Amino acid sequence: MEGPKLSEILPSLIFGTATFNSQYNKDPYSLQTTELVQKAIAHGIRAFDTSPYYGPAEKLLGAALQTDQVRRTISRKEYFLLTKVGRIAGDKFDYSPEWISQSIVNSLERLGTPYLDVVYCHDVEFMSQEEVVGAVRELRRIRDTKATLRYVGISGYPVDTLCQLAERVLDETGEPLDLVMSYANFTLQNTALAKAGIDRLQAAGVSVVPNASPLGMGLLRRDGPPVGLTDFHPAGKDLRIAIKRASHFCDSHGEKLEVIAIRYALETWIKVGSSVGSSGDPASGVPWRLETIEQVGGNKLGVSVMGVSKISELEKTLQVWRSILDGLENGQETANAAGRWKKDHEWSLNRQKAVQLLAEGVQESLGDWLDHTWPSPPPEFVNKQKLDHVDKAPWPTPEGSPDPEDTDLQDACQNLNLPLR
Repeated sequence: MEGPKLSEILPSLIFGTATFNSQYNKDPYSLQTTELVQKAIAHGIRAFDTSPYYGPAEKLLGAALQTDQVRRTISRKEYFLLTKVGRIAGDKFDYSPEWISQSIVNSLERLGTPYLDVVYCHDVEFMSQEEVVGAVRELRRIRDTKATLRYVGISGYPVDTLCQLAERVLDETGEPLDLVMSYANFTLQNTALAKAGIDRLQAAGVSVVPNASPLGMGLLRRDGPPVGLTDFHPAGKDLRIAIKRASHFCDSHGEKLEVIAIRYALETWIKVGSSVGSSGDPASGVPWRLETIEQVGGNKLGVSVMGVSKISELEKTLQVWRSILDGLENGQETANAAGRWKKDHEWSLNRQKAVQLLAEGVQESLGDWLDHTWPSPPPEFVNKQKLDHVDKAPWPTPEGSPDPEDTDLQDACQNLNLPLR
């Protein structure tokens, strides 16, 4: 494919929209999604990750990006849109060429864009390897013939499955995947992506490996996983108890588990994931001030995907991100040039040491639950999708989603078996 490698242009902090969904929030329409997107852009965010599977997320993101404020601020070519194909509902997948093609058309319409920067095959572990390779071929055919997408990747949970598929795609097609996104696999609780994934994915020629869900889909919080219309999180009772014990450890040292967890994941992955990272310009984390990669040392940075539901969560995450950048090479010079506190670089390095110490304590407290993973797909999974009824997939597929004025969300989702993520 012509054009730059993704590792040369993708920003190192991506705004994820899985939270614009009833799994994380009972009524996603009540979220300040437009304000969140606008504030993210004002603070230098230039990449957004979404999926048709995330309920109304694509529509909400698209509406926010079409506001006058956003249009006046940045042009379409200045930000990245990453979405997915293949997962329709919790127990419904369709990787057929027909559905992939239609899914892309649908996403283009919802997002209000003529092209998508990245399209992933979503949650690949639920399908056979043959189906995944076939879907990658179809996405590349669309890329090469219709110019409605630029880069092709896969996403999922089990690290070994992701590695096997990246290796197989390279072997069978002669072209490596542009990116492989793993979620909840580089966190304070689980670092499997670094231990078992980076080397294999890099050897398979993968350009970028984004680390998503740095809080383990909300598991690493004082209050536990978020509960939307149901408790969707796959973590079992004993793992949750271990996390609660880790949270008490943080409390005893005057910190919240989620604060330590988000900084640990973002700050460590910037370095650990740099070999499969990007030299695209990072988000500055401060209003209306863009920064280049050269201003933070010029080296590739590991790419992370963060998701928030509230303005306060976004502000805190960006504050942490800015502090992390201040601790990088040239951090002192960048802080001085931006007129920030002359001690920001020193403060960042000291905070890094404090977080690392507490992270070690948390990991010790987890015991045997450190690096524990849950099965995906679950043993009882059966793909219930039928190709001749793809247009009747139930909500939370966007096509079947009720508009907020049409029905009460609780009634719409009654007796609905929500998916894992």
